[in-house]
Amino acid sequence: MAAKTVLCVVGARPNFMKIGPVIAGLVAEGLRAPLVHTGQHYDEAMSDQLFRDLGLPHPDVNLEVGSGSHAQQTGQIMQRFEPVLDEFKADAVLVVGDVNSTIACALVAAKKGVAVVHVEAGLRSYDRAMPEEVNRVLTDQISDFLFTTERSAQANLLREGIDPARIHFVGNVMIDSLLAHAERARPAAETLGGAGFAEGYALVTLHRPSNVDQPDTLARLVGCLETMAEKVPVVFPLHPRTRARIEAAGLMSRLDRPNVALLPPVGYLEMLGLMRSAKVVATDSGGLQEETTALGVPCLTVRDNTERPITIAEGTNTLVGTDRDAILAAFDDVLASGGKAGRVPELWDGKAGRRIAAILAERL
Repeated sequence: MAAKTVLCVVGARPNFMKIGPVIAGLVAEGLRAPLVHTGQHYDEAMSDQLFRDLGLPHPDVNLEVGSGSHAQQTGQIMQRFEPVLDEFKADAVLVVGDVNSTIACALVAAKKGVAVVHVEAGLRSYDRAMPEEVNRVLTDQISDFLFTTERSAQANLLREGIDPARIHFVGNVMIDSLLAHAERARPAAETLGGAGFAEGYALVTLHRPSNVDQPDTLARLVGCLETMAEKVPVVFPLHPRTRARIEAAGLMSRLDRPNVALLPPVGYLEMLGLMRSAKVVATDSGGLQEETTALGVPCLTVRDNTERPITIAEGTNTLVGTDRDAILAAFDDVLASGGKAGRVPELWDGKAGRRIAAILAERL
């Protein structure tokens, strides 16, 4: 009997860290696991370098979709993915996370009667203003296999009427990648070069539209960084959109100071090293909430909600919103007390990819 084919899809940076352990597990189980890159993220520093850092196989297909509005990007991915799905005659399409590539390829597969596999299912912020939340909810509704990272995700899915037989708690493939590559992390001193500080700093990432596309909010957050930099050095890798918004708002000069290191987008191994040496991480990234919990580094999430509640309940994460006083109070608390200690959540043990592969090998 010919080996079953699971067509794996990635499109944006958060996907790349999750797909490697899954592909390795599928291949070990004797399944074919061709990789499709939609091209949703196409910047060399945010795509090609990540493939190298993570040791991912070269994509079998790159749809080269690029940027655009949500509708344009989703529609283009669907149009370009359908003939690829036909060509590979896949038994299942595996999507990860919550980006436009996730929902687009899941829709194509579902409408063609091909099994949909959703890795990182069931996470909810309950904020429909977030495009990612819409993608998460809709992808879960049309998925045949829903693999969850934390037990609260199953409760979310059951409330939404998902058949419990389709839900599998397997752990977190993001942490599989972190544990597999931790020893290869680039030391912070190398990444920071001549900045003059290599530990004890605040690492900051901001990219969500709700934070960077609103000039008043962005100015408030830049003001927070100015105050933080008076107390500890600030390391700020700038997402291209974030840099453009800061420049457009005329705020870049406020970050031009010796105690602030503004970096271009960094690779996975560089970011891992920066996180490990940070005193605190302030971010609006979902993935960094999980990675800091696994590393035991205090995290301040600059959002009003999170779809990863386990990082708060059990991990090192604190939800601080976007209010200046709340952010700085939490920041000062970390400096004074060392922040939340937390613990590594259940099944975040580096074996999630293998569990996913074993279930698919048995049931496809």
